[in-house]
Amino acid sequence: MAVNLGINLSFVGTRFTEPEEWTRIVAKEFRVKYVQFFSDLMDPIICPPDVREKTCKRIRQLCNNYGLIIHSNFSGTIPHCLNLLLHPDKKMREVAVKWFENGIEDTVRMGSKGYGSFLGALTRKSLFDQNKMRSLIDETLKNWKHISTVAKEKGLEFLLFEPMSSEREIPSTIEQTKWWYQKLNEVSELPVHLLVDVGHGNVNSGNKKDADPYAWLEELKDKILVVHLQQTDRSSSKHWPFIPAYNERGIIDPQRIMSILSKNKKKEVFLFLEVMYPPFEPADKLIVEHIKTSITYLKEIIDNYQ
Repeated sequence: MAVNLGINLSFVGTRFTEPEEWTRIVAKEFRVKYVQFFSDLMDPIICPPDVREKTCKRIRQLCNNYGLIIHSNFSGTIPHCLNLLLHPDKKMREVAVKWFENGIEDTVRMGSKGYGSFLGALTRKSLFDQNKMRSLIDETLKNWKHISTVAKEKGLEFLLFEPMSSEREIPSTIEQTKWWYQKLNEVSELPVHLLVDVGHGNVNSGNKKDADPYAWLEELKDKILVVHLQQTDRSSSKHWPFIPAYNERGIIDPQRIMSILSKNKKKEVFLFLEVMYPPFEPADKLIVEHIKTSITYLKEIIDNYQ
């Protein structure tokens, strides 16, 4: 199995917004080939269509110039603040579908073949109303079929979805994720792969495995195409880099991750480092060096399994 290390553009934030900047940093500083686009950098609803089109063309040309490959376009932190496909209001769910459609359009324009997101979040009221929740789940599956049809017509090759940490963010447990993986693939016009973030986990499900990143990887390894790598502790999803100070405090062991993923039945898996630092000093001066250190550390571990 091939293991491909890359970078999620979460590190860009408001620091390196210009495509000329982040493509240079990824190619010249990080020296990785694979990139996962972070939707906050060009939100498909907030950003005007003409700006999106122009920016996608710039990104595609710059990536070609540097030999970078945008593996996929994935949701950032802005949609994580939204209910998306699980919003209680139908009009807002329609807007969420449009958000997906526009994101697919941008993905194609950037020259990428894959697109994905977390599905959405239930309100507290919807969570405890079984009829409402069932209705929203059924509609989400119908909307996913539509989204996958659009993606296929536009030329994409696969879709991704990501489990989250809160019981309102569906799915948030290992068993829920297995169910959603099956159902999404049943309705989808394209293959649907799983993206697992090692910093996520549901500590309130009543099942200890749901809070264990290695249990997630072990039980779902044959469904996983993408892993979001971050160093973190048990209190929350920290999105720390893999530098000595955080490795001493953190719970994520990349060697253990590689040991599990090496048994994956897929031909390849993509590991995207997803670091998030506050968008101000001193983080602005530290983040590039911290990611460079992390990539060197991760490459050495990955190479031992290749």
